[in-house]
Amino acid sequence: MRIDVITLFPEVFTGFLSHSIPRIAQEKGVAHIHLINLREYAEDRRGTVDDAPYGGGPGMVLMCKPVFAAVEEITQKDPKAKLIMLSPQGEKFDQETARELAREEWLVLLAGHYEGFDERIREGLKPREISIGDFVLSGGEVPAMVLLDAVVRLLPGALGDEKSTEEESFSKNLLEYPQYTRPREFRGMQVPEILLSGDHGEVAKWRAAQALERTRERRKDLLGEGGQEGAQT
Repeated sequence: MRIDVITLFPEVFTGFLSHSIPRIAQEKGVAHIHLINLREYAEDRRGTVDDAPYGGGPGMVLMCKPVFAAVEEITQKDPKAKLIMLSPQGEKFDQETARELAREEWLVLLAGHYEGFDERIREGLKPREISIGDFVLSGGEVPAMVLLDAVVRLLPGALGDEKSTEEESFSKNLLEYPQYTRPREFRGMQVPEILLSGDHGEVAKWRAAQALERTRERRKDLLGEGGQEGAQT
């Protein structure tokens, strides 16, 4: 997969992309991630990409021309590249959306800043708008990193064990079962005996039951009507 990120602050992504799964995915050639500085598409030497809003009001609004120029230069290489605008007004991002986007060959992430985008960017470029939650951040860089990480780790070859994503929270409309490692006892808290039994069949049953119980306690909405739907393991 190729992922282009259009941003005013490409340096924000440097540390994130040089560690953990994003770094490994790039080293393996699973993901090719490119950072594009929006100011490079400004019309003046100062790199101006925003201006005061018509009608008055606080803050600055990202201008049409630089955004159109950046997006069109990228998408002319492949018109099928999927344009994503990170916006609090977009659809709520979840694991199913991550899986859907992981099937794409090329994503272009548009990370805004300040008071947002000139509305004609939405009208003319028709991006898919995605929000990571019902709150407002200073810009789209953090949401872009959230989406990028969630998608990249689903790409074949990104993780050391391909089965890892199959048992994580939300993979089967269930939260993940409890996990334990050494030591067997810590401050009076014991590892469940079933996990030490060596009986993989019973361990699987225990984990399935724990995942269902935890989901019922914390996220009944994931189970659907009747509390059982989507609970197959």
